[in-house]
Amino acid sequence: MVRIEKHDDQFIFEIEGMHKLWAFKSQITIPAAHIVRAHQDMETISGFKGWRFPGTAIPFVLTAGTYYKESKPDFWDVASKDNCIIVELKDEHYQELIIEVENPEAALKMLNG
Repeated sequence: MVRIEKHDDQFIFEIEGMHKLWAFKSQITIPAAHIVRAHQDMETISGFKGWRFPGTAIPFVLTAGTYYKESKPDFWDVASKDNCIIVELKDEHYQELIIEVENPEAALKMLNG
C-alpha cells in the first residue's frame, strides 16, 4: 500500500511495510506540476502490466515494482484492485504510478485538487 502526502509543491508517495521489499522502492517524490491527472480504471489494471524489472508478481495476489510497457516504465504497487488508482505523469522517469491506497476517493481529490 502507498501513503500519499503533500509537502509544499511536491507529492511524496511512501511505500509502506513489506511492499518496500516487493517493489524495490520505498519512496517516490513527484512535483505537483508533473501530475497530469489521477483516476481509477479497472480495465487498465486488469490487462498486461508489462515486463517486470525489478519487481514482484504473484498472480491474483500482488503486482509491485517497475514494469515496462511499450518501452516506458510504470510503477506498480497493487494487492487490492478495489483501492487502486492510476496517477498519470509528465516529465518524469515513470509514465504512470498504479498504486493501492487506503482511501481512493480522498487520494484522487488530493492529487486532482
